[in-house]
Amino acid sequence: MGAKKVQKSYEEINERIRKGEAVVVTAEEIIDIVEEKGVVEAAREVDVVTTGTFAPMCSSGAFLNFGHTSPKIKAHRVWLNNVPAYAGLAAVDIYIGATEPAKDDPLNKVYPGSFDYGGGHLIHDLVAGKEVELVVEGYGTHCYPNKLVQMRVTLDDFVDAFLFNPRNAYQNYNCAINLSDKVIYTYMGTLKPQGGNVNYCSAGQLSPLLNDPYYRTIGVGTKIFLGGGEGFVVWSGTQHNPHVPRGANGVVKGPAGTIAVVGDLKGMKPEWLRGGSIQGYGPTMIVGIGIPIPILDEEMARFTAVKDEEIYTQIVDYGVDYPQGVNKSYGEVSYKELKSGQIILNGKEIPTVPLSSYLKAKEIASILKEWIQDGWFTLGVPQKTLPI
Repeated sequence: MGAKKVQKSYEEINERIRKGEAVVVTAEEIIDIVEEKGVVEAAREVDVVTTGTFAPMCSSGAFLNFGHTSPKIKAHRVWLNNVPAYAGLAAVDIYIGATEPAKDDPLNKVYPGSFDYGGGHLIHDLVAGKEVELVVEGYGTHCYPNKLVQMRVTLDDFVDAFLFNPRNAYQNYNCAINLSDKVIYTYMGTLKPQGGNVNYCSAGQLSPLLNDPYYRTIGVGTKIFLGGGEGFVVWSGTQHNPHVPRGANGVVKGPAGTIAVVGDLKGMKPEWLRGGSIQGYGPTMIVGIGIPIPILDEEMARFTAVKDEEIYTQIVDYGVDYPQGVNKSYGEVSYKELKSGQIILNGKEIPTVPLSSYLKAKEIASILKEWIQDGWFTLGVPQKTLPI
């Protein structure tokens, strides 16, 4: 783009936020502003663009410390509402994963399994203020002699409770089709045989990492909306892979960047952390994330003005190719097409089904906009950007 005509710093923008002078718009609203005024004027006018996504994010969970009992116990096996937690940390530290099924779940023995309750549901119940059953087994040591603890607890009873999600907010994702002759049950939902439907999972033009395709403003220390509370990006997420094909606008054309995030579970809200059950696959958690993107210059204004018709993803066969590790695309499709309710593949009209909620993504972007306009939610300056 040559020399930039607009240059802003995080400090300048944060000072405007604290004074209540910052101009904040959502990733939907910036599209019209850029079309009307151009990227340079939009960059001069707008300080922050807010994004949002609300979708199943399996690589999620929470660290919990249930406090020392009397007599003390060293946790060896732990269950919360009959959902196993990982105890290999320290005496009373545990981790509950969103996709962990209940101990007595029949899984896929009764096929397809319904997976009615798991770690994601348990985390939701805790955030909703519900009482849950904690069972702890120990093997006994001189310093931790107790071998069994059973008690009813709420989120407030935990000494510490924080959400720590190793992989969230995928930057784009495949859309899934089933080209086999039978119905299949996948983490992308139920797929009818012979291409009977296409499922996809992204907020498209509102999705956080699609609005900053090269991660210029997203990295370790970025402050975010997480589960209805305040959170932070703490590292690149697992499976982070920015080295995928990109369009001329820089937007990736398939699964690419991810983020690892953390936040105080006690400050979150149940409507933004919801347990989910994916038939034939397992439990999960639907997570709400919003990231504010500072408009440091006209390049960031251009990036955040990306539209659904400019974002493409790959059609992937989950019937045979995906489970066998075959990397093959059956075509590219835009999110405008996907959100229309149907796409055309090989001359055939195929209905599309979203796993993410665009309506909720809009709500998250709007809430984050209000937080910034109210002056208390400032930008976190990334101390390390994501790998590119």
